[in-house]
Amino acid sequence: MTVDVIGVVDPDPNHGFDRKPLLPSNDPFLRPPKGFAAKAAGTVLRSRRVDLALLGVVSQQVSAWQLLYRSCDMHGTPEVAITTVLLPLGADPSEDRPLLAFQTAMDAVAERCSPSYALRRGSHALGSVTQLEWLLVANALRRGWAVTIADHEGPHGNFGAPREPGYRGLDGIRAALNFGPLGLRPDTRVAVWGYSGGGMASSWLVEMAPTYAPEIDIVGAVLGAPVGDPGQVFARLNGGRYAGLPAIVIAVLRRLYPALGTVFDNDLAPEGHRLIARAERATPFSAITGLTKKDVGAYLTRPLDEVLAAPDLQAMLDDLKLGYATPACPLLVVQPVHDQIIHVDGIDAQVDRYRRGGATVTYVRDRLSEHFSLLPLATPISLNWLADRLEGQPVRDTGDSTVWSVAASPAGLRGLLEMAVTAAKVALGRPLMQEAEPTSRIPRERAA
Repeated sequence: MTVDVIGVVDPDPNHGFDRKPLLPSNDPFLRPPKGFAAKAAGTVLRSRRVDLALLGVVSQQVSAWQLLYRSCDMHGTPEVAITTVLLPLGADPSEDRPLLAFQTAMDAVAERCSPSYALRRGSHALGSVTQLEWLLVANALRRGWAVTIADHEGPHGNFGAPREPGYRGLDGIRAALNFGPLGLRPDTRVAVWGYSGGGMASSWLVEMAPTYAPEIDIVGAVLGAPVGDPGQVFARLNGGRYAGLPAIVIAVLRRLYPALGTVFDNDLAPEGHRLIARAERATPFSAITGLTKKDVGAYLTRPLDEVLAAPDLQAMLDDLKLGYATPACPLLVVQPVHDQIIHVDGIDAQVDRYRRGGATVTYVRDRLSEHFSLLPLATPISLNWLADRLEGQPVRDTGDSTVWSVAASPAGLRGLLEMAVTAAKVALGRPLMQEAEPTSRIPRERAA
């Protein structure tokens, strides 16, 4: 597919620096330009320089732009989307480098959790996971990679919606490949990475790539705790400690699926409407802490099991499942055995569906980690595995393995030390040095 770059302008004379960013709903940069729907998917409509900062406060020494581009929603209806694209500070655009498509765990409807806002200096996004994930993305910039971070939930914060993250992520890659200041080419090698909600978005991206964007050279993807079956996750989390997360998804899906909207209109008590409205405003962390133990079934006029058994709702739940399209690139899937949010059974099933479709999958389960700790601990092997794929090395470790810890190897421990150095540079606002990195080794304790 040929993708154009049109109307590439920086409407801000200060290039996005030294000013507080506007929330997406108030930002004129995000207004769809006239005639955008007729452009090819991935066409860059506008661009601007931006200043990024850790937690909105500590300025980061990177070259950063934001691209508004043409994409679409879950039904294929044209929409505009935005991605934040990055180069290490001082990088020579003429040098050959790969592109990492990183999908963040936005996990919210609240617009302040959008990466295009949360990563900018002056943002107020306390409770956003994306702000913390910057500490991990910085490790890719240290390697000299270019990075694209799309707002994969779109302008309405559609957390949990099927297909949309794939469209927006793939079109964001197209936009980055065609944005001149990055110095990338149409045949640039692309790696994909995401964890939890970002792993779910990355799953949609690689599942849809063979048919939606076959021209993109995706050489490998790391899917961390990638959800697998959102309906199963809802059933396990509803009424428990992490009940706020499925409540956010319900707040989205009621707008997208008429069958669920009908349940809201006919069967949800006023207290239930207030619960969902609260979830719609929450960040992931505030949802977890403020909506614990909330049971959606307690606010229904009919039993929850009866509501979910309706054919229309079963069709909705089936539409959300991952693993029914086969990625063409090799995959590394990492998952905690004792994940308190995304049960290992759901990921086992997603991996099995991929393999039955013919995908090449390396699947690593970690005994000691839980949901939140595995992301940083698995970062070294994730980036090293992707580096091997970007260098054209064949996948050496396939099949399943269950290990005590993904960090329990010399390469893993060395990687954590390097991450600590990177984190210090990020916290101090120092330049991220480009360094050669060690070859990946997946720790193997026993074959499943």
